[in-house]
Amino acid sequence: MWTSLRTATWLGWQIESNWASPALFALYSIIKPLTSAAILVVMFGMVTQGNFGSTAFSYMYIGNAFYMYVGAVMAGMAQAVVDDRERFRTLKSMYVAPVNIPMYLVGRGVARFLTTTLSVAITIAFGVAFLQLQVSPSEVRWGTFLMALSLGIALLATMGLTLASIVLVIAHNSWLVGEAVAAALFLFCGAVFPLEVLPWWVRPVGYLMPVTYWLELVRRSLVGRVATEYPTLAAFSDLQLVVLLAMLTVAFGAIAAATFCRCDRLARERGLIDRTTNY
Repeated sequence: MWTSLRTATWLGWQIESNWASPALFALYSIIKPLTSAAILVVMFGMVTQGNFGSTAFSYMYIGNAFYMYVGAVMAGMAQAVVDDRERFRTLKSMYVAPVNIPMYLVGRGVARFLTTTLSVAITIAFGVAFLQLQVSPSEVRWGTFLMALSLGIALLATMGLTLASIVLVIAHNSWLVGEAVAAALFLFCGAVFPLEVLPWWVRPVGYLMPVTYWLELVRRSLVGRVATEYPTLAAFSDLQLVVLLAMLTVAFGAIAAATFCRCDRLARERGLIDRTTNY
């Protein structure tokens, strides 16, 4: 399992970074997150007349920055199945090799995590330097932050494994699954605005999303005032959020294991491991 995880992480890093020279890849890693964040920054500045020092801006900016992990890790693991089966046509070879497929997919997600961490760090640093983002290294609760980040990435890995398992049994347009789920979560998990903005009949969907609690814990660890400014999860203490997030991670891990066993068996029976339809 460890060998499969380590090798898949190395492979994923090579796929993500070797399409250009190191200098061009570094430039891309800087420009991409800043341009995606710039859209929300311009919108917020127009609405609030440039009040970037407010807690509302910190809420939106931090949520948007760390949401990059959702699209990278969760959707990236699902996309790995599509790439290996449809584009590179190597998935069938991995199935007959001594490779632990679930750990291989997790390793591909770890590679996405490493590349995205650079983008998140650059986005946060830019916000602190130029946009009055209220994040001070001396005030960050690093213990809570590292715990929240670790639990969140583990949670996203379990969700990504679930999506990748479903992609195994989808032969047509499977590349849409990861992006579609990531886009839906962006709307319902309070990434850039509190759940109170949503209609009352939609809010329960956000409370069922584990990413909602993860982003709340990350915001609290970086900017403590966020917990008191917005009533969405104000009734929860930090410890309660950590325990809840840990429980959800274990629950989604069990769901991911069961889903993979089921979908893996169906994919083998139906001959979907080596079927190519998109390329």
